[in-house]
Order: sequence, then C-alpha cells, then structure tokens
Amino acid sequence: MFNDQKVLPAVRNMKQFERFLESPFVYGVLLDTHLGQLKGIMKAADAAKKKMLIHIDLIHGLKNDDYAAEFICQEIKPAGIISTRSAVVNKAKQRGITAVQRLFLLDTNAMKKSLDLIIRTEPDYIEVLPGLVPELIEEVSSHTRIPLLAGGFVKTQEHAEKALSAGAVAVTSSCTKLWSFYEEKYSK
Repeated sequence: MFNDQKVLPAVRNMKQFERFLESPFVYGVLLDTHLGQLKGIMKAADAAKKKMLIHIDLIHGLKNDDYAAEFICQEIKPAGIISTRSAVVNKAKQRGITAVQRLFLLDTNAMKKSLDLIIRTEPDYIEVLPGLVPELIEEVSSHTRIPLLAGGFVKTQEHAEKALSAGAVAVTSSCTKLWSFYEEKYSK
C-alpha cells in the first residue's frame, strides 16, 4: 500500500502538516487534530496528492467508536484509519478503508490480549508501540502474518532501520529529523 515508503510522517500540528505537504512523501498519518479542522486538512492533502491515515482516537471533538468511524469513512474518506478500538477497525474494513489496529505492548499480558484481538479483527495492518523493540515486532509478525508498522519513540535512522529489519513494513514518526533523512533517499 505504501509504495515502499519506509517512513510515514506522523503529523501532530499544522507546522508539521505544512512540512509534510512540501515533502516527497505520499502517505502520512494525521494525529492530534480537531474535528473542525479535519475537512480542511484533508482538502489540502488531496490538493497536494497526499494520502492520509487518520488516527481516529486522537481527533478532538469526536468519540472513537464505530459511529465516528462511519462518519470518517463516509464524509472524510481517508486512505486509512488507525485505532486501538476493534469496533472502529471493523467499521473501516466494512467501508473499504485500510484499517490499522494500534497495539500498546506494555508487558506479556498486553501481548497476549493484543494477539487475541488481532485474530478477531484481522486488520489490514498492525501498528506496534513502542516501535523501538525489534523482538516485539518479530514476535507479533510471526504470530499474525499481518504487515506491521512500528511507532512510538522512533526518532533516529538507527531506530527506523532496526524496526524495518525486524519486519516492519514502515515506521510512523513525528520526528522531522527522521523525515529529513528519508526525504533525501526519496529525492535521489
């Protein structure tokens, strides 16, 4: 889906969004935003030929449930939806929108519950947080066979390369220094 794009810029504010629009990246992740800004952001992304995955849990003014997912799918039409909630992931899949299940792997119990959840929801992608632990990426990958994104604390080229070597198809990061390194690779 990501056309070999190894870093998905995770946009936290309008300054980062403007930087993303000017970058060679096609895919990005929209994090913290307000419901009232969403249509304008997506209109600007479309005009720049950018494809956004929206982290629905982080949209202020919108409850992160399947009704919100229905609204986002019908009215906003993003390239994908990211959520920790299985109902949201399922609704995105029903609507033909790429569904990313976000997992917080805090301990062994969280890993077990997350793997059980993945079996039930069968998302298109899994985002593993923290993305700094290659062993966790390898374990989730070996149990699920679903493409993985690595996010959370991925700030350097070394972090990104370790996650990618462990089996992630891409990393999500709001660190613009990391974006810069990969921008150079795409510009060549």
